[in-house]
Amino acid sequence: MRYSLWAAITLWSGFSVLAQAQTQPPPTASEEAVESASEALSVLDQATSAKSVASEIEVKVQRDIKFAEVNGQSLLLDVYVPQNVASPPPLIVWIHGGGWRGGSKAKPPIRRVTECGYALASISYRFSDQAIFPAQLHDCKGAIRWLRAHQKNYGYNAEWIGVAGSSAGGYLAVFLGVAAGDVALEGEVGGNLQESSRVQAVVDYFGPTDFVLRGATQPEVAYSEKAGSFALLGGLKRGKIDPQLERAASAAYYVEPTAPPILVFHGENDKLVLPSQSERIVEAYQAAGVPAELVRVAGAGHGGAKFFWGENFEKTLNFLDQQRPKRDTQTDK
Repeated sequence: MRYSLWAAITLWSGFSVLAQAQTQPPPTASEEAVESASEALSVLDQATSAKSVASEIEVKVQRDIKFAEVNGQSLLLDVYVPQNVASPPPLIVWIHGGGWRGGSKAKPPIRRVTECGYALASISYRFSDQAIFPAQLHDCKGAIRWLRAHQKNYGYNAEWIGVAGSSAGGYLAVFLGVAAGDVALEGEVGGNLQESSRVQAVVDYFGPTDFVLRGATQPEVAYSEKAGSFALLGGLKRGKIDPQLERAASAAYYVEPTAPPILVFHGENDKLVLPSQSERIVEAYQAAGVPAELVRVAGAGHGGAKFFWGENFEKTLNFLDQQRPKRDTQTDK
């Protein structure tokens, strides 16, 4: 059953601006460092691996496109669109990781999808030193609406959108999938409210999905000032996390039969985000009768190139190909 955010919002009055007064702890070798290294490694691996069979495809890259402005801060995205194709390609949206406190949209590790029949957008969002949950989700939804509103300007087809992300970005990707139609989670960032923020497929790379479970299994991570999720949920200001907001900010409690299919990857040796987080969302999907698959990556920790290359990239591509509409049809938003 879908969890209502309204009670948590009432108790957590002013949460949207709460984080503006938060003081972030000094940078540590934690989520943001691990995730940034993971994405950089995957990009390096792609650059030095054998040339793709489709590498002759020209891709037009447009960077730092402004899709919204919030409190004087510009939110930007990059668009990668294959050229000289028969029809506008369907769109995949990448959401970077970084513990909700860092990271960059600059080098999406799944860029190779542009060689395989897809356009790609890589988006930014506010970090937890600027605003706490659900601001980051509002930003992502604003980006989806903007991308739909401007599809003809950039040459992709956003009637069908697949979304993917790693760690903190995987968390947001999953939430985009399960939060369609929830007013409290929609927001108005960037406008374009006539457009849908619904996505049609989700690929989650080792993202947390249940903060209540994380508090029970990893209290030393969940409730540490060094933890990205602690800052995301306003813990730096209050010194603790409100239990209702902890649940309200967990995608696993929102899964309904209308959720889009999901493919989840998780390293068997991940100590930062335990594999039980991915097991939890897949179980919730299965309980709702929605297609879900969990790929356990042997020998992998929290990220690394093997998630985005070789067999695992092929699994991602096959999943997207199965979910996308046939080339002569469209999918309702």
